[in-house]
Amino acid sequence: MNKHNEVTLKEAINKLIDTYKLRGKMNEAKLINSWEKIFGKTIAKYTSNLYIKDKKLFVKVESAPLKQEFVYHKQKMIKSINEYIGDEMISDIIIR
Repeated sequence: MNKHNEVTLKEAINKLIDTYKLRGKMNEAKLINSWEKIFGKTIAKYTSNLYIKDKKLFVKVESAPLKQEFVYHKQKMIKSINEYIGDEMISDIIIR
């Protein structure tokens, strides 16, 4: 076996993910599944229908006061999401 052809399993999986352009969808699933962990039970309880399109996170918020908090803290939330994911995945949050 040639050593110059050897790659780690992690490298092989990452290459496969990049080849089939799956990283975005995987990060989206990671964000949605970790929403409560990132922002807590209260926010998770009043938010739903999360999805990402064109680096924008769309979130339905059921509480008017919470909508206002989202507006005030939007940049902080974007930073928290991107740090958690480890990529500049979100550039804006659209509150509905």
